[in-house]
Amino acid sequence: MATNPPSTPLYRRLARQLQERIDAGAYPAGARLPSEPELSAEFGVNRLTVRQAVAELERAAVVEIRRGVGTFVRPPAVRVSITVDPRSQRFDLGSVHSALPGAPEGGDGEFVLGARPVAGSAEDEEAARQLGRGPGELSRVDTVIRLGGRARAACSYWVPFGPLPAELVRPGRPGNLVLDLARAAGVELEYDWRAFGAIGADLADAELLGVPAGTPLLVREGVSCTPDGAPALYVRRRIDGSSARFVLHFREPLGAEPGDSAAGGPGPGESAAGGPGPDGPGPDGP
Repeated sequence: MATNPPSTPLYRRLARQLQERIDAGAYPAGARLPSEPELSAEFGVNRLTVRQAVAELERAAVVEIRRGVGTFVRPPAVRVSITVDPRSQRFDLGSVHSALPGAPEGGDGEFVLGARPVAGSAEDEEAARQLGRGPGELSRVDTVIRLGGRARAACSYWVPFGPLPAELVRPGRPGNLVLDLARAAGVELEYDWRAFGAIGADLADAELLGVPAGTPLLVREGVSCTPDGAPALYVRRRIDGSSARFVLHFREPLGAEPGDSAAGGPGPGESAAGGPGPDGPGPDGP
């Protein structure tokens, strides 16, 4: 049983005990927790304490409260490792498509949600600043990346041209948006910079990703440019932090030939943070 400081509120101590039962398999994924009266009687606490404890578990994404039905244990997160090959970092090949291969509509992959007006939101203003344009000069497309039957990442793209082809922004359309946008603009894209951070899910992303509001999301954002250095795309991805991680491989797998573009480390003569090897770019990360 977990040890708690004397100052720990009773509801949190109860939440810890319920968490331990879930971790031990007493309440497996999909199982319904005992009702408030049952838990109140078993632990000798009032129903308000039980309600607070269950709310704490819901905030931690351990359980799901279905109003009028009961409280159920959430399935464990699917850990998805998205590998970033350091030799791919010059060429923007289109996001996580080495981990999310092309798929028919309804399967795994990236799917268009639609083209949103660029109306001066904080995100739109940041995209305009990064691309060196006014918000009115930009077009925006939002997508969702699905893996294992559920949404894993919400993505937004801004480009300094438009209008975008209707087929490209058709809701539900599968594709590789980075490459599709590059083709629509008639340009080749290279990485300018990428940054990583974390935020709490807002209401829109929480609904899209099927997580409670405030759930930690990994954020990967950055600018891609044309070969002459002109900013041509700003991307911002919000990724369910419980189901994905970024992995940088800096060593060749055993048995791999030097310079093999499928291997995870830099090619001959490169530093650990190197650009593309002599065999060209490898798979991109998220």
